[in-house]
Amino acid sequence: MNKRQWMALLSLVGLLVGVYLTLYKYGYIGQLVCNVSSCEQVQTSRWSVFLGVPVATWGAGFYLVMLVLSIAGMQARFADSRALSTLTLALTAWGVLFTAWLNYLEAYVIHAWCEWCLGSATIVLLLFVVAVLDWRDTRHVDRGELVDAA
Repeated sequence: MNKRQWMALLSLVGLLVGVYLTLYKYGYIGQLVCNVSSCEQVQTSRWSVFLGVPVATWGAGFYLVMLVLSIAGMQARFADSRALSTLTLALTAWGVLFTAWLNYLEAYVIHAWCEWCLGSATIVLLLFVVAVLDWRDTRHVDRGELVDAA
């Protein structure tokens, strides 16, 4: 699998997590499956809504955008696109910063951890790492160097 396929797979998994948490937030799921028993405390805190929209919904939207960009990046005409790589890098960097803020709130304000949120944080961090690697590859393509597609 190449880097953009990995990004698409990670984005799909993140999207499923975001949709699951969104469904809980809107009352379609009665209780979250959670081994640490504090997921609901996090999901019902005042910090679980940002600009009037559940944080989980923002996350689902982020992962959907990343999935679309990753799939677009697999098309032949965008395979070496520096602009697409830069955009995915910028979005994933923003995702890491936003997630770090949310993790800070969990640790120091809410005093509870949500394993779904931690899983999403891991996915965002992995997406960022893969986006950095993809961006580096397109930089090499711009210089005319050969790059391994994997």
